[in-house]
Amino acid sequence: MGALIRRGLREEGAAADLVGRGEDALWMAAATEYDAVVLDVMLPGIDGLETCERLRASGIWTPVLLLTARDAVEDRISGLDRGADDYLTKPFSFGELVARLRALTRRGGAPRPAVLEAAGLRLDPATRRVWRGETEIELSPREFALLEAFMRRPGEALSRLHLLERVWDYGYENRSNVIDVYVRYLREKVDRPFGAASIETVRGYGYRLRAEDA
Repeated sequence: MGALIRRGLREEGAAADLVGRGEDALWMAAATEYDAVVLDVMLPGIDGLETCERLRASGIWTPVLLLTARDAVEDRISGLDRGADDYLTKPFSFGELVARLRALTRRGGAPRPAVLEAAGLRLDPATRRVWRGETEIELSPREFALLEAFMRRPGEALSRLHLLERVWDYGYENRSNVIDVYVRYLREKVDRPFGAASIETVRGYGYRLRAEDA
């Protein structure tokens, strides 16, 4: 099931890592700034409930979506009491899982509006659509994910490593110049046809999306 969820999230344009044990989830969540964690209660080693409790005890407040058996009311109550933000019972719709993850990533921390606006662009994570002004722009799933990473932090210089971690997962092997290639793709679609220059190069570091229209 984990492999199916990861494949579905990748097809949605998300970077997704998969581990099979709670112990592995603890160190990966500590090492990587994830937008959300999907935790199955039934894990070998420490189960999902204890994993969630240990995450919170170590100061990791990444939103957690707990997967539980359909009739395990006790698991749902215990999970919420031990730090989970939401739960989904099995069997479940993948579409609902994605919708719940979108809702979780809009909560807490920095504001996460339903529709992002910056540099003259509008991006709707729910419908996977992008516009400049009234013109809709067609993007591939990976281009969309990269633009979303920029639009969630407009005006900030983002390193190539940060962008890799946000858009590509650990399973991706060819990391040498993939960010530069996809930034070029994005510029060809969201900037050049409109005479804009929204994505700036930060020499020796990475890239920045201008906060204002350019």
